[in-house]
Amino acid sequence: MTFTSLDSMSKTSLMMDLISQRQRALGSNIANIDTPGYVRRDVDFSQYLGTMNSPIETKLSTALGPSGVIEDRREKEIDIAEELAELQKNSLMYTMATRRMSNIITQMKTVLNVGK
Repeated sequence: MTFTSLDSMSKTSLMMDLISQRQRALGSNIANIDTPGYVRRDVDFSQYLGTMNSPIETKLSTALGPSGVIEDRREKEIDIAEELAELQKNSLMYTMATRRMSNIITQMKTVLNVGK
């Protein structure tokens, strides 16, 4: 088992957490579409996906603080089609992250079994 595998597992786990948080925020937007005064919520972590020059955990914790949910203060109505499209994108990202995690675990099992 390498430190790289553990680091990849940690980062993938963090991404899965953020994706789950975003799913909850998008679901809340849909549930409150007709609520007067409701402020749209989202989790924006796309800017962190391509920046692997420094630890992602540090950047995320600095930028997002204890919660990744941000409120969108723009005065516009929530568009159900946009929210549903974002839910689909988020679902695809979660599927990709779970596959990545599965691959990491498979690699770890292989290393353990070869070492026997």
